[in-house]
Amino acid sequence: MQLHISPSLRHVTLLPSKGVREFIKVKIGSRRLSYRMVFYSVLFFTFLLRFVFVLTAVETIDGETKCSSLGCLGKRLGPRILGRRLESTVPEVIYQVLEEPVNQGEIQTGPEIPQTMEDFVAEIKDERPDAKTFAVKLKAMVTLLEQRTRTAKIQEYLYRHVASSSIPKQLHCLTLKLANEHSINANARLQLPLAELVPALVDNSFFHFVLASDNVLATSVVASSLVKNSLRPEKVVLHVITDRKTYYPMQAWFSLHSLTPAIIEVKALHHFDWFTKGKVPVLEAMEKDQKVRSRFRGGSSAIVANNTEKPNVIAAKLQALSPKYNSLMNHIRIHLPELFPSLNKVVFLDDDIVVQTDLSALWDIDMNGKVNGAVETCKGEDKFVMSKRFKSYLNFSHPLIANSFNPNECAWAYGMNIFDLEAWRRTNISRTYHFWLEENLKSDLSLWQLGTLPPGLIAFHGHVHVINPFWHMLGLGYQDNTTIADAESAGVIHFNGRAKPWLDIAFPRLRPLWTKYVDFSNRFMKSCHLRES
Repeated sequence: MQLHISPSLRHVTLLPSKGVREFIKVKIGSRRLSYRMVFYSVLFFTFLLRFVFVLTAVETIDGETKCSSLGCLGKRLGPRILGRRLESTVPEVIYQVLEEPVNQGEIQTGPEIPQTMEDFVAEIKDERPDAKTFAVKLKAMVTLLEQRTRTAKIQEYLYRHVASSSIPKQLHCLTLKLANEHSINANARLQLPLAELVPALVDNSFFHFVLASDNVLATSVVASSLVKNSLRPEKVVLHVITDRKTYYPMQAWFSLHSLTPAIIEVKALHHFDWFTKGKVPVLEAMEKDQKVRSRFRGGSSAIVANNTEKPNVIAAKLQALSPKYNSLMNHIRIHLPELFPSLNKVVFLDDDIVVQTDLSALWDIDMNGKVNGAVETCKGEDKFVMSKRFKSYLNFSHPLIANSFNPNECAWAYGMNIFDLEAWRRTNISRTYHFWLEENLKSDLSLWQLGTLPPGLIAFHGHVHVINPFWHMLGLGYQDNTTIADAESAGVIHFNGRAKPWLDIAFPRLRPLWTKYVDFSNRFMKSCHLRES
């Protein structure tokens, strides 16, 4: 390759080395213009050399291997010029130390392990250790902090379990006071409802609500909020179902605190003819369930002492010990058609809800032949609460579940449900419910998370009519992200979760939505030291 420049500097000729006469001619304007081009060219190359010098110096300062060729230099500087990252310069020994399994026996809480990040940084600055020593100290500190965090989380779950499972002494006091009142005060033993109102109990022109609970205070709030917000309270019939031990206190409360013109019926399970005749499948399933839990779950001490399981798994096992999961009040809704053979439609309410609007409009909803009117829990702005699908409750790693249901199918909520009892009686929902309870027992309680909603999702599969979420706002018992304005705009709010509004662990910001329906000046409340805050 040969380069020829004419004496006038007006032509530049490039000749191939093999003698081919082809050439490239570049015309350059004038002699004045060529000087300017040379000046700018020199200026550009000067800047480029300075830039290369600075980057080379940075590479040397960083401890990089010096490059002895332009190819090496380009390989090192190219990624920086083009904005790409270099390969990690973290010593391999650090990865090796961090990836080694943790030996719990070697981790101690002695003074040699830094307790905080500040202590760690100060120690590293003083000792200037090599990479391996640095990694060992870092791993020891992080492991120690993980252990402490895990212990704290488990203790929190244990305390919440105890708080949510125990009966507060104030509520226990209230039950005892009312039981005593029932024995000494004739006014506390009134027939509920009065004889002339009994026909309304089977009259389908009334709005029939059903509530099953053994909590007098919670039941009083549901009843009070229901009647006070009703536009036609004289058409409201509330059927309160309770157990044998709570029947007299419950009757005493509603005998002494009338909600006229609404009609209140208080009935214990042993008062239902259907319940006392023959075998009741749900009772048999509950007895077996209790035996299985005691054999496979162990007590809270054994659960907390497990050092291998994650805190959320331990929390789930603690939750399994909650009495409500083995409470008949929690399962009784599956027998509504048998308990109320004369009724066509009822609204079932949980005892941890508050009614904030007139619910008579629920009877105008066309169920399209479906049995259960419920709010879906997979759609909504609150992704923490409204993100529940079948896979959130059912164990799809079990083939029996995986082969029967779609994991992404939208779930729905218990708490405020419209039940078309006429349509229900034409189905096999109750039998399906009991069949799956038995299958879960056979599988050592491995088919779903605990509670009555998972078998309900299965039993009512294909029989659910979705209603407007206005009628049922959930999650006020396990998170306080819901604003007061949003909560007040809902028809029914539900304190589902452990932080029940009658417990000390309730969220202070949300609790007033419930306490507004409690008369703390009532003599029973005052004598049991029940206070608003």
